[in-house]
Amino acid sequence: MELFFISLLLIIFFLFSLSLHLLYFNKNSSVVPGTLPPGKTGWPFIGETLEFLSTGWKGHPEKFIFDRMSKYSSSVFRTHLLLENSAVFCGASGNKFLFSNENKLVQVWWPDSINKIFPSSVDQNTKTISINEQGIKMRRLLPNFFKPEALQRYVGIMDSLAQRHFESFWENKSQVQVYPLAKSYTFWLACRLFVSIEDPEHVAKFAKPFDVLAAGLISIPINLPGTSYNRSIKASNLIRNELLMIIKQRKVDLCEGKASATQDILSHMLLTSDENGKFMPDLEIACKILGLLVGGHDTASSACTSIVKYLAELPHVYQAVYNEQMEISKSKEAGELLTWDDLQKMKYSWNVVCEVLRLAPPLQGAFREAIVDFIFNGFSIPKGWKLYWNSNTTHRNPEYFPEPLNFDPSRFEGSGPAPYTFVPFGGGPRMCPGKEYARLEILVFMHHIVKRFKWNKVIHDEKIIIDPMPVPAKGLPIKLYPHQL
Repeated sequence: MELFFISLLLIIFFLFSLSLHLLYFNKNSSVVPGTLPPGKTGWPFIGETLEFLSTGWKGHPEKFIFDRMSKYSSSVFRTHLLLENSAVFCGASGNKFLFSNENKLVQVWWPDSINKIFPSSVDQNTKTISINEQGIKMRRLLPNFFKPEALQRYVGIMDSLAQRHFESFWENKSQVQVYPLAKSYTFWLACRLFVSIEDPEHVAKFAKPFDVLAAGLISIPINLPGTSYNRSIKASNLIRNELLMIIKQRKVDLCEGKASATQDILSHMLLTSDENGKFMPDLEIACKILGLLVGGHDTASSACTSIVKYLAELPHVYQAVYNEQMEISKSKEAGELLTWDDLQKMKYSWNVVCEVLRLAPPLQGAFREAIVDFIFNGFSIPKGWKLYWNSNTTHRNPEYFPEPLNFDPSRFEGSGPAPYTFVPFGGGPRMCPGKEYARLEILVFMHHIVKRFKWNKVIHDEKIIIDPMPVPAKGLPIKLYPHQL
């Protein structure tokens, strides 16, 4: 299907003349005195988008950026991505600048594909994009659920679901495929904690369209039959309709006292008004829950899969994690669930997770939009340009992490990495609000897998594809070796 994309884009290139490219460039640029960052805009209309995406498909997303950093000897360069004039900000200084100037010089921006997959991001009256306002509203709602004090009461639920997951899908198996099972685990948790869906059959049915949706999130926004973008829009509509039915039933259950105001995020959204006393419409809630379900399981499942991969490759790291987890396990009575305090004892395990997130970050990067003209590192950045930061510009940079390709959890001991260098959850006002939630679900997953099994990779040199998150090409099949109790 990617060949279809490439062929289609080449046809577009030949049909659209250079004049269209120049008109588009002029429409989306403002004139700023000074020097633009070094770089080039690539092919007419499509710019350098294909090369940008293809390096991820080939498993080396950092190559697009590092090649240009080296070529231009600059920590910022210009390009043309996803039909937009763009600049890529690199290194800790670039991260700090973008994270520190949120809603001052820059604001969040997503490609057009996101706006149509999540249509509540478009004001139907003015037809103007309002993603930034939607994001601000969402961040006002989430802290009560995602703050550590609130999450403590969900540790037991996570542990209980993890036990059921491993008993159903891992135990008594000689070989499993990790990535699909990790997605099943994280999606089950998200369904339970966000909308109180716990029945495995309902969860499995609900999960199917999410894979289709995720594939089109960062894609060329060509809505033609057969494209991943078209399939993603259809999947989004299907999921939203299912959520609207769940919302309708929840309202009834809340009125009849069959549901609790604090049982999940859905109840919280239904019962929380804004500063003007207005409640969110059902469609807006459905779209926000959809976004949370996507973000709440796709990134964590990628992280869990990468953890299994690295523990298989590094026996000494596995053994240290196993020792720590077994010490916690042996301190528990039979049938006793994990607690918040148990997770705080998993210090080495969390350092391992952080090193995995450094080398294989689920969030490769994100876009901002310049809302005014400004100067960065001596270069002029015009209003309206799209600005991209990428975690690999620090995570795999020897300036910040010596011998960056070596796996070394000790990097996170003590005060850890320097500010703005370790950014798997973003940074600034838009740092991922679910960071602590992700920490809990990943540590619970690690606890259950290492206390049950050792394992070996079936495919020793399995390719990792970034599209848009790190995913093993064959799903990471492993052979399981249960511990003798």
